[in-house]
Order: sequence, then structure tokens, then C-alpha cells
Amino acid sequence: MPNQPRAARKNNPEKTREDILTVATEEFASHGLSGGRVDAIAERTRTSKRMIYYYFGSKEGLYLAVLEKAYREIRSLEADLELSGMAPEAALRTLISTTFDHDESHPDFVRLVSVENVHQAAHMQRSTEISELNISIIETLSDILQRGQAEEVFRRDVDPIDLHMMISAFCFFRVSNRYTFGTIFQRDLSAPEFYDRHKQMISDAVISYLKA
Repeated sequence: MPNQPRAARKNNPEKTREDILTVATEEFASHGLSGGRVDAIAERTRTSKRMIYYYFGSKEGLYLAVLEKAYREIRSLEADLELSGMAPEAALRTLISTTFDHDESHPDFVRLVSVENVHQAAHMQRSTEISELNISIIETLSDILQRGQAEEVFRRDVDPIDLHMMISAFCFFRVSNRYTFGTIFQRDLSAPEFYDRHKQMISDAVISYLKA
């Protein structure tokens, strides 16, 4: 029987680019920048190294695009919450809960940030987009804090960047150190009883700190 002709690949550059970024996220999160292979990404996306370099310039350019996409997604998620329309305490609890759930459901994000810390943020420093993207979360926290103080809900004067670090540290650690912490203490941090308790714990801790 004669060979059937291969179906022509539809020319959809944006979808191709997004497919490459999705697979590259998994590759770099699993193997780091050094261990991640462009060949493997090309094979899984049924593209070619040449096409990947056409879109992203280099392996490092692809890695940076993956980082930018990861931050773009979490900042977009926060923007969709419309926190300015909520009471300050409710807004902050919603933001904390969203951060907690995001990090739990996006372990690749946590791994990517950990990888970039190994590189001392050398690649992130080349991105103006990441710096601009992260202005929004500080502005959001500033607004919540100012409204909370004006309504005398929050009494402590707190730097919004410090508050962002406090929230991020707890949510991030649970995922980044899950296996070492779980091995040491024989505790699955993803188990429902711990998951729900920890989410409540970080929200209560932050609110109590601001009300002190």
C-alpha cells in the first residue's frame, strides 16, 4: 500500500510558540537550564531546534521567555481577583489563599524560581518585563495596607515588599522543600488536613501581625 502523505502542519505561529513554552517550562523545571535539552523540547513539540531558535534566539532566550511567562501568569491571576473592591482583610486573605493555591498547583513555577536563584538571577536581570510585571503585586499590597490603616483594621506600619516576602516565603517553602521536609518529619504537606491548616495558618499569621 503506498505511503499516505503526511497532513500539512497548520501555520499557527502563536500556538506553536505557546506549545514550545509549555514544554520548555516542564523541561527546565525538571532539569534546570544546564540540563534542559532543546532537542527534547523540539521532539515533544514536533518542531525543530531551528524553529525554536527562530522564535527565541537561543536556549537562554527560551529559558528567559519561560520565566517571563510564569510571572505573567501569576500576576494576571492576581489582577483577576479585583481586590480593590473588597474590604482590606478579605482582600488580603483572598490574595494569600490565591498565592497558596497557585504555588501548590504550579510546582514548576517554584522549581523555575529555584533554578534561577542558583544562577543568582543572572537571566532575570536581563528582563525588563519581569521587573515591570512585579510592580503590580506591590501596588496591590500597598493599596490593601493603606485602606486597612485608614479603616483602622490594620495597626502596624508594614513595608509592602516585606509583606510580599512574608507571604511568598511560607507558600513557596511548602512546595520547594516538600520532599526534604516530608522525609525528615514523615509528613506529606499536600495531604488535605495539612494543606487546609497551613492555608489558614498563613492567613491568620499575617492578619494578626498587621493588627498587632
